[in-house]
Amino acid sequence: MDAATLKAKLAALPPEIPEDFRVRCHRAISWLRRAEMEDDADARFIFLWISFNAAYAWEFGHEKSERDLVRRFFERILQRDTEKRLHALLFKNFTGCVRTLIDTPYLFEPFWRALRDHDSSGRWEDQFKAAKRVATAAVMSGETATVAGIVVDRLYVLRNQLVHGGATHGSRVNRQQVKDGVALLEQLAPVVIDLMLASDGSDFGHIAYPVVGPI
Repeated sequence: MDAATLKAKLAALPPEIPEDFRVRCHRAISWLRRAEMEDDADARFIFLWISFNAAYAWEFGHEKSERDLVRRFFERILQRDTEKRLHALLFKNFTGCVRTLIDTPYLFEPFWRALRDHDSSGRWEDQFKAAKRVATAAVMSGETATVAGIVVDRLYVLRNQLVHGGATHGSRVNRQQVKDGVALLEQLAPVVIDLMLASDGSDFGHIAYPVVGPI
């Protein structure tokens, strides 16, 4: 599923589909297309995240609320995913990029918090082990929403590292995380957009920045 195919599906939507939804999907597809043109891994991840962000964005300005938005968005998408495409995507990749993202402490926010706070209590390690146990148990029991939530949390940390200048461009230090993030998002974003396009567009809210004319 590529941007060109998704753009054709968007153009074929019936006229009663809400305009906000059309714009949301149009923006997501435009950034997916840009990502497809990019060879640089850091830039490709950022463009893919913007595509994903355009799909779920509702409001901005509160870090916690944005993470909640991502989780709620996935809950809505999973309800529409009657063919379990996201389940197949995540579980097929669990022994590859998904497991790597879950297993690295460098994409686990409590690790960085402990480092910043000089916290040597080992609490982040206990949290990290517990999160991995939850992920493994979720895979064993087929809990797609739980696995998706943990994966998105890891991708969100990687997004913050890159977008907020917390990593060097092309750095060897975080290359594997970036590669795995790209490998997953370039599969995840098109499926999410495609599932959205199969809906009536009524459950995705207003876009944060509507199209306006020149002032």
